[in-house]
This record gives sequence, structure tokens and C-alpha cells, in this order.
Amino acid sequence: MKNDLPIWSLLSGIALLSGCGSSSPKTDKDQQARKPNVIYIFSDDLGIGDLSCYGATQVRTPNIDRLAGQGAQFTNAYATSATSTPSRFGLLTGMYPWRQENTGIAPGNSELIIDTTCVTLADMFKDAGYSTGVVGKWHLGLGPRGGTDFNRKITPNAQNIGFDYEFVIPATVDRVPCVYVENGHVVNLDPNDPITVNYEQKVGNWPTGEENPELVKLKPSQGHNNTIVNGIPRIGWMTGGKSALWVDEDIADVITCKAKRYITDHKDQSFFLYMGTQDIHVPRIPHPRFAGKSGLGTRGDVILQLDWTIGEIMHTLDSLKLTDNTILIFTSDNGPVIDDGYQDEALEKLNNHTPMGIYRGGKYSAYEAGTRVPFIIRWPAGIKPCKQQSLFSQIDVYASLAKLLNQPLRPGAAPDSQEQLNTLLGKDERGREYVIQQNLNNTLALIKGSWKYIEPSDAPQIEYWTKMELGNEPRAQLYDLSVDPSETNNVAKEHPHVVEQFSVLLQQIKMKK
Repeated sequence: MKNDLPIWSLLSGIALLSGCGSSSPKTDKDQQARKPNVIYIFSDDLGIGDLSCYGATQVRTPNIDRLAGQGAQFTNAYATSATSTPSRFGLLTGMYPWRQENTGIAPGNSELIIDTTCVTLADMFKDAGYSTGVVGKWHLGLGPRGGTDFNRKITPNAQNIGFDYEFVIPATVDRVPCVYVENGHVVNLDPNDPITVNYEQKVGNWPTGEENPELVKLKPSQGHNNTIVNGIPRIGWMTGGKSALWVDEDIADVITCKAKRYITDHKDQSFFLYMGTQDIHVPRIPHPRFAGKSGLGTRGDVILQLDWTIGEIMHTLDSLKLTDNTILIFTSDNGPVIDDGYQDEALEKLNNHTPMGIYRGGKYSAYEAGTRVPFIIRWPAGIKPCKQQSLFSQIDVYASLAKLLNQPLRPGAAPDSQEQLNTLLGKDERGREYVIQQNLNNTLALIKGSWKYIEPSDAPQIEYWTKMELGNEPRAQLYDLSVDPSETNNVAKEHPHVVEQFSVLLQQIKMKK
């Protein structure tokens, strides 16, 4: 007879692997009987070479290293996309973002790009009886078509797509408006000082980086010359809302505090927390605790700050005796970029640090460093520490966690997400059959076995601002990653049958409804 018991109910006899302190028998029993908590943390623009557990030698990340040592550390895990908005869309919807038109990098006043009828990852957790919360970077738009009105309750928001609690940065920290939104309301907004945001032309009389460079404390290297907030010129124009503006040095502390509070408030019930850090995205403004501490400039400093954030979350779980029965996933939304718009000496102070590792490209790119990202999952009650080399995509988190919870997917939900639970738990060495990668221009790449195919594209070969190789070529590209992981030798001409096979498969995937 088939055993349909959910996996957590079979774990009571498993020796727990966590190093956290002892707890009372009652607490242990309660934790084992409960569905596991799930915390999913998206760092921002973090490279596979940025962490010491992945081989970095010029910067140390002891908290993330500890997380990796206690869980499954993936070496062949991929974000769906090489930029922020589509990558997050893919995770939460279980659908490839290139299937929907408006999933490019969203401005700060974008409408909510996930349809409220979509059954999201958060909806799945709610169906399974979980409390759900989102804290930190959002970048999926807020409000109705036509843009966001930040001066009244913003709806639809994250609460309309499955989250019970919302505390978010609307877009990125280099885009206006520079405010937090909590449950649909701008935090600390003075109604007598309404916010106006525009991405096409200047509004109000606030100084800009272009007009008032003498007021800038962090100079732009390209773009980023619109409204100045906290001495930093941003993308887009805003005026109003002075009492609601964030302080850049405090953002990591604020996000971390909100996440810890959410965990503490929900310690007695199963919860799903989706957390987006602003680190290590530009502008890189570390708290004074970390400024100058890395020896790699501010980019290195905010890596230390990110590691502190993860340490704070881990410590909170330990102190509440939630560690053993909490699935903690840490990863990045896309690959790294060095100069992404500000003169922060990130390039000059690299000091032989290699954010991309051995891989070609980076953020925005179809090459490996665009979407091959750090991915670590810890669950002491259900995962033995290991190095997981199987092929895995973030698109499969949705269906895999649904399988873990024995939660049937609603009709039409997560259409591209495959159940890869054993891979996620470090128990399966086969992994996914193939992985799809997406670059800034929606050029797609396909990895299967040792081969990687990049479809032909007439889009620009170099990203204008960052000078990043995008992987766009008018001819097909084929790389054997088993011998050429750095993608230096295009062997498409030598293997036309492989090119044809991959081209056909990619078209079939595109046509799937």
C-alpha cells in the first residue's frame, strides 16, 4: 500500500544534525509534529565566487559558510534569469518569466506584474496552512495598471498574491521612491507631503545628480543621475515623502529586524518567510559597522554585511529552538556585476577577488556567470550535509516544496516548475534533465548533460552601461561545459547535430502551454 504520509511526519527517528542548544522534550515533540518552517532568502547580485564556502579567498563569510556546512551546498544551481525582476517572478509563479511580456526590470512605480489570479508559491503555502510573509526587496511592482499611487493604500500588493504580511522595498535601492511599504502603506508618510514619482521626466524641485553634482556624495559612473536622496543620485525622479525616506546605511538593519520580528511572532505556527536583501546591489552603502572592514572597498564591505544578516537569521532560529525544523534556503537572484552605476571603486579594489569564479559573463548575461548562483539549503531534520552537484533550477522550488508538504497544486499553478524534491534535499544525483537560462534581452540558453546551447540573437553583444558580455550572437553557440566551463570555445560548427537537437528542444519548451 502506498505511503502518503508527508515527509516531516517520518523524521522523528532521525538524529538531528543541528548544533543549536538543547530544548525541552515538549518543544522537541511539538517541532517534530509541525510542518517545517521555510525561509527563502534572495541576496541581490551575489556571485558564485563571492563566498568563502565557494572558494573566495579575499573575503570571508563565516555565517554563510556555517550554513553551507550544515546543509546541502549546490554547485550547479541556476536562477531562471540574469536580472532581478524576472528571476523573482519565476520563483514565485513557477512559470518562466519570458512567457509573460511585462517581466523585464521593473521601474519603482510599476504595477504589480503578477496577476492576482495567479496561484503563487505563497498561495501554495497558505493552502498548506502556513502563515506567509515577505520582507525586503520586492521588485515585482505594486498597484494597478497605470502605476503606483504611494499616497493611499496601495492595492493590489503582495497581500493580494498570497502573503499575509508585507514589508518591502518597492524596487531596487538605486530607484525611486526610496521608501518602505508595509501592508500597502508607505511607512512614516506625512499626508501633507505626498509622493510623486516619474520615470519619464523630472517632477518637483528636488536636486538631481545631473543638475547638482556638487550635492552628490556617491558619484554615478553611468546613468543614475536623477533625483538625489541621501546624497545619492538615483534612477527616476521623485518629490515629496521626506519623512518616509530610508537611510541607506540602515537598510540591512531594518530588513533584518523585520525578518527577525516576523520569525519571533510566528514561532508557534508553521510559517513561510520570503526575504530579499538589498546587498550586494548598488548603491553599496554599508553600515558603519562594516565600512572599510573587507579591504575590498564597499562591495566587499556589503558582502560582510550580507553575511551578518544571514548570521542574525540563523541566531534567531537557534534562540527560538526553531533551527531543526526550519528549511533555510539562501541563494542569489542572478550573477554578479562590478561597476553597476556608481564610482564606488569596486573594480579598483577587487584585489584579485573573482566574483564570477571561473565563469564567463555576469549579471545580464546568457553566459554561465549570469545565472549560475550560490544555492544552499539547510534543514537539520531532513537534510544531511553534502555538496550537491546535481543540476537544479530555482523554477523548481515551487513544485518541490509542494511535494514536501504533500500539498496538491491547484489547476494551472506553477506550469514550468518540476518536482525535484530529492535533488533539493541532496538525495538525488540525477537532477534536472535540462535548465533554461534567460539574459537581459530574453535570449535563452539550454543546458542538458555537458552541453550548453545559446540560441542565435541579433540583440546587442555588450550591455551599454556595464560593458558586460550578454551572450548574444547572430549564430548559434554550443559549449561543452565538462571541458570548457568558462565557455571559451564555441563548438557549434563541429557538432551541428547537437545544435539542431537543442534548437528543436528549446522551441518545444517555448511552445508549451
